[in-house]
Amino acid sequence: MVPKKPHALLLWMLVCSGGSTEAIEPISTSIAVGMAAALTGFLATYPNIFYYFNECCRPEWISLNKTGLQVDLDSKLFGQHIASRIILKAVSGFMSNDNPKKPLVLSLHGWTGTGKNFVSQLIADNVYKEGMDSSFVHIFTSELHFPHASQLETYKSQLQQWIKGNVTNCAHSMFIFDEMDKMHPGLIDCIKPYLDYYDKLDGVSYRKAIFIFLSNAGGESITKTALDFWKAGRDREEIELKDLETLLSLAVFNNKKSGLWHTSLIDKSLVDFFVPFLPLEYRHVVQCAMAEMIARGHQPDPSVADQVARDVLYFPKTERVFSVKGCKTIESKLDYYI
Repeated sequence: MVPKKPHALLLWMLVCSGGSTEAIEPISTSIAVGMAAALTGFLATYPNIFYYFNECCRPEWISLNKTGLQVDLDSKLFGQHIASRIILKAVSGFMSNDNPKKPLVLSLHGWTGTGKNFVSQLIADNVYKEGMDSSFVHIFTSELHFPHASQLETYKSQLQQWIKGNVTNCAHSMFIFDEMDKMHPGLIDCIKPYLDYYDKLDGVSYRKAIFIFLSNAGGESITKTALDFWKAGRDREEIELKDLETLLSLAVFNNKKSGLWHTSLIDKSLVDFFVPFLPLEYRHVVQCAMAEMIARGHQPDPSVADQVARDVLYFPKTERVFSVKGCKTIESKLDYYI
């Protein structure tokens, strides 16, 4: 938060009082006139002062903290070397470009609890001063915002208007679509023009916006690759994007239960990166438990983290390599041990 200057604080008090005669003591007309003159002079000297108090679409409120994002990805996201590398390069490259040709479109895939939602939060926290609470970050959840297949055409119209209205308000808007695997096929195609290489559409430029899709679709392909590496005795850090990206995009494109099934977004190559989130192993669950203890202000206890990790279900049943729910249940399980 930017410290309030003495004059700025006075201005804030004057403005927020709203002219109420009950809120402040009666003052003489001459003093009132003097204060009004001072206020006018102050505004002329500091024309941007209001931007310190109210979030607006300006660099004071929207700018990438690249170092912060890198530190967060390195210290808070576990077991996702591919995703960390892609996210950092994609977001930093996009935000440093003053004239991008199209919006940034990321599609995050993997089983539940692997960090997809968490990464979206980290991006928001390091781009927007207000983080996920920013009025320029918008989240759509399939089951909440688009529950009925019978209203598909209505949803398409609403979605287009929501995006157009918000980007008109702020070019640097972020849109997060959760539960893409539960979205009605065909719905997401309605925003295809906004993701394409257009300078403007009806006078509105969408090129500085960020679109993030979150989905469990493709999780089977990612898990199979990770398991094949494990069975071959290879380290998971050897897995590269090229081992998964094409396989992932095809799996998502051909998944009839996915909101991205046969979508023009994939067919027209409008998704910049398909980001795979690998299934988490025991050691990553331990790291999640340790991080959660630190987040709660507790001294991290390896023995407690070990107990929590052992209490998690793993698959395949015989090898017990990967956590069934990733780190999703760690917070609730930790309540039992501390």
